[in-house]
Amino acid sequence: MKTEEVDRRWTTDHPELGTGPLLIEPCTSEKYFEQERERIFRRVWLNVGRIERVPQAGDYFVKDLVVARTSLIVVRGRDGAIRAFHNMCAHRGNKLAWDEGGQVRRFTCKFHGWSFDLAGKLVGVPDENQFFDFDKREHGLAPVATELWNGFIFINLDPQPKETLKEFLGELGELVNGYPFDQLSASHFSYAVEVKVNWKVAMDAFQEGYHAPFVHKESLAYTLKSKENPLLHPITVQLYRRHHMLSLYGGNPQYRQTPVEKLAHRFGPSIRPQEVSFDLPGVNPARSPDWYHDVDVIFPNINMGPRRGTYRTIHFWPLAVDRTRIELSHYFPRAESPGQRFSREFARCLHRDAIMQDLGTLEQTQSVLASGAMSHFVLSNQEVCVRHFHKVVQDYAGSYESFCAPGRKQPEVSHA
Repeated sequence: MKTEEVDRRWTTDHPELGTGPLLIEPCTSEKYFEQERERIFRRVWLNVGRIERVPQAGDYFVKDLVVARTSLIVVRGRDGAIRAFHNMCAHRGNKLAWDEGGQVRRFTCKFHGWSFDLAGKLVGVPDENQFFDFDKREHGLAPVATELWNGFIFINLDPQPKETLKEFLGELGELVNGYPFDQLSASHFSYAVEVKVNWKVAMDAFQEGYHAPFVHKESLAYTLKSKENPLLHPITVQLYRRHHMLSLYGGNPQYRQTPVEKLAHRFGPSIRPQEVSFDLPGVNPARSPDWYHDVDVIFPNINMGPRRGTYRTIHFWPLAVDRTRIELSHYFPRAESPGQRFSREFARCLHRDAIMQDLGTLEQTQSVLASGAMSHFVLSNQEVCVRHFHKVVQDYAGSYESFCAPGRKQPEVSHA
């Protein structure tokens, strides 16, 4: 990277964000968390999985959304359509599906035996003639708005969504549209962990490269940073109305791979990304030869990382003001040889170790945020995506300043 690229002031390109510190209190406030629950997670489009989880008619999976106080059934119907329903029997409210997923011809409640077809219609009621003025057509499963984007299944809990999924994804959806997610989803590995941390604090750790030379000094740092860019300044930053992306640097020409790394890289993407065409304007938009991967953040809780020959997703699901379920998946084409399988397993272990290093900082951070010793986060130019994310949270849930403790002096904020 050239010196002017490394030193670019991304934040000043967006004066609407300001350059002042951010309040900590909304990351510890129960009151603010409740507003996030109602104004964000019950109103916007949320990704709950990919179509590969429901390839055939009758295939389904259950997605518990603690933040929205509900559980969903996502199922492929006999007509091929993918639908979502509240996981709740229309009789007495029993949870209809108790497992994580499977294959069924119909859903049958374990409480009183009511059954529903794959389109959510009530088709069976034991002792039906004992009900009064009863019409089965009026007692189907409660539907949830469902749309697809590049094989990703999105739902919206608002009974009447204010916009389509395409409108919600906006420019970022258009720029990344067409990335070969389907070709790279033949195999994947996943992790899920519950962490004692606010969901925003967790999100922040994965949308900047400033931490990498320190948190990942024993894993990825030496493969990524270089003499020209020792602190991993981003190659590109693009901010949109709700979403944003940054391209991360990974072009250390001095790095020498270990024998195991060389072997893994020989058969597939591992410690170093492989070459791939750059036909999409939203993938490595700068066309930099030093590109490692993109971080596409789809509001409110998805961190998606297109890379060369692979991609990863991280979902941050709030459980409470100080608890988050983090779900990570890394996707690859199907391995066609033992060498490719070895390469994927090596990448899996490398990714796992790097994620564990990231997660190791989160609970330590949250454990002291409520102490009151500090009232604000101070952000650098490198953390412009963190600043943008918090602005969008406030656009939906309300201004952070309205939650500042009475009498607490706020620092002067520059909007230069």
